[in-house]
This record gives sequence, structure tokens and C-alpha cells, in this order.
Amino acid sequence: MNVLWLQSGGCGGCTMSLLCADTPNLMATLADGDIDLLWHPSLSEASGAAVVDLLEACIAGAQPLDVLCVEGALLRGPRGSGRFHVLAGTGRPMIEWVAALAARARYTVAVGTCAAYGGVTAAAFNPTDACGLQYDGDTVGGLLGGAYRSGAGLPVINVAGCPTHPGWVIETLMALALGDFDAGALDALGRPRFYADHLVHHGCARNEFYEFKASAEKPSDLGCLMEHLGCKGTQAHADCNQRPWNGAGSCTNGGYACISCTEPGFEEPGHPFARTPKIGGIPIGLPSDMPKAWFVALAALSKSATPQRVRANATSDHPVVTPAIRHTGLK
Repeated sequence: MNVLWLQSGGCGGCTMSLLCADTPNLMATLADGDIDLLWHPSLSEASGAAVVDLLEACIAGAQPLDVLCVEGALLRGPRGSGRFHVLAGTGRPMIEWVAALAARARYTVAVGTCAAYGGVTAAAFNPTDACGLQYDGDTVGGLLGGAYRSGAGLPVINVAGCPTHPGWVIETLMALALGDFDAGALDALGRPRFYADHLVHHGCARNEFYEFKASAEKPSDLGCLMEHLGCKGTQAHADCNQRPWNGAGSCTNGGYACISCTEPGFEEPGHPFARTPKIGGIPIGLPSDMPKAWFVALAALSKSATPQRVRANATSDHPVVTPAIRHTGLK
């Protein structure tokens, strides 16, 4: 299976994340899955006319194209011309190259939230008219339109994240190479379900503090980040805390709140990222599938039952009270 990777309007962070995959040799891992990287702007030696010839061969059908990966938002401005981003040496807007290649690709993959939904590139008044491949925010459409289907009959596969997890990219490509990916493998926003059917909350090291609603009050505290510091881990679709970066890291493990970067519109939450908006003292963003009345009742009960150890440690940057040593009673 051959893969062509293009970068559009973004920071290149998803490529940087891919290079941090939990493998000693990324290219060897891809090769083991019979995945051939035709070209990548940061990882390939070819440049200039050689690359243009390759792209034109893909568009003409002379070079089969199995997977088109696009990283970064698609810049449609000014006024729909796409001239804000022209592929060097061609005089042709990147959006035209992407549309022509997507028409030939067996699969089209949006790598990262910018390519999927517009992301940070499309924030604020969006002067470049940035959008995703098949979404403009949470609205179906984007560059390719809602009716777009790749050669295999699939919509754009949105491997969303800012940056996206290297494991999500590799696992998606491996599944495509094995022919083990169909429409049922995508959620309602086009994300691979193997990671999007989970919540960041699952596996979070701060879950004991969440259970007792023992909350952090400043970034260095050990407590739950949801009540005061803006964490959306109970709503964000991703398995970050089940497969952390480099085997150890995640936003919440590093002391920063989950900002739900796999979701469309995460870049403009309407409040500071590290602050939880509330109405009547109740956080606006409640855990997925939980009615407000249930949350209020659970929070009140949990806080009244909080062990002194959990309460003390929640507002400290290190454990000040250790768990009691007791016999479990198990034989």
C-alpha cells in the first residue's frame, strides 16, 4: 500500500508527533506493514520537479495512489481562489492539488484536527478561510464536500487530534493496509472508532480525585482538573490516557487540562482553556451521558465522603498523605 502525505495550513505538529511513535524505527514499522511512503515533505529526499512529476502521475492514474494523507487545514482564501497557499514551483493552489489527488485516492486520511475540521488554523475570524477536508468545523462540507467518497467508497477518515497521537496514525494505516477498515470503523464525525469510542477520562491517573470530587485549585495540584481548571476529559473522545505518548505522557499526566482537541471547534471554547465555566457553581461541561441532576447529587455525596488523604493531596503538588497499609483479607 502506498501513501502520499501532503502538508497544508498547519504547524507540522502531527508529523512531529508521528516521529515520536513508540517504535525504534518508524519507517521499518511501516515497511513491515507493506506500507510504502511515496512522499512526505519532511521525511522524503525528493523535491522540486521530481515531486511535481509524482503528483501529476498520481492524478493521471499512471502512479496508483492507495492513501492520500493531508496534514493541516485547507486554505480556500482569498475569495475561494486558494492563492494563500500555492504549491511551490507550480503556481497552482494546494486545494486544487488535494482535490485532484483525493479523486484518485483509494482512501483519504485527514491527519490531525486541522485537516479534519479546520482546527486552530480556522480559529477567530479565519482570514484564510481555512476548513477541513470534509468538515468545516462541525458542519459537513469542507473542501471536498459532504458527498465525497474515496475509491474504496469511504468518506474522509478523520484521525483528529492536536497533535494526533502517532499510534492512531500508524494503526489506521495498518488497518487500511490489511483491508480491515470499513464505514463501520468510523464514528459519527468520521474518526476511527478504535480510539474515538473511548474518553480521555478512561485511564486518567487523577480518577480517584474525580470520584471524590477532590479538585485541583492551581495547575501544579494533583487533584481533578475538571471542576476549576477546564478539563474536558470526561467529554473528549480519545484514548490518550490508555496509550500515552512515549508510553508515559498525556496532557493530564503532565498537569494540564484536556482541551478536547479531537473535537471540532475545540480551538474556540468560548472561555479560557484552563478555566471551567460554571452556572450557579455547576460546571457547564458535564461528563458525557450524565444528566445534570445526577451529577449534582453525585458530587454532593462524593465530596461528603472524601477521605482526608484524597482531600489533602488534591491541592498539593506531591502526596502529603500516603494510603493506609491494611491487610486486604484476600487469601
